[in-house]
Amino acid sequence: MDKIRRNYPDIAPSGPSYSRVVRSGSLVFIAGCTARGTPSQGKPVMEQLRVTLDRIVRIVAAEGGSPNDITKITTFVTSIADWQANAEEQQTLFKDYFQGAYPANTLVEINALAEPGLDVEIEAIAVID
Repeated sequence: MDKIRRNYPDIAPSGPSYSRVVRSGSLVFIAGCTARGTPSQGKPVMEQLRVTLDRIVRIVAAEGGSPNDITKITTFVTSIADWQANAEEQQTLFKDYFQGAYPANTLVEINALAEPGLDVEIEAIAVID
């Protein structure tokens, strides 16, 4: 099966040595997205989460899908304590973006992300028929 590699510089710019998306048939693999380069970089984690989810949903839409097609995400945060302190807002954001069709999600705490002021990064897999 062919693999199609795409970057979406207008949605979520990627670095010089990786693709934002690799698509193989109906499978769409989205590299980790953050609030990098937006006014939300350096802001509270939930503001960064909103930008990050928006970027992922827009990429999936550009591939011909919807939030319902997002089947798996991995969420990396620099502080699970901050994440848990904002659990209600996080749950509201996930309800707004996924409307009950929640993807499988793994939450991982890490020491740091690629740049200062980034506190959440999400990679995603979508299945678009």
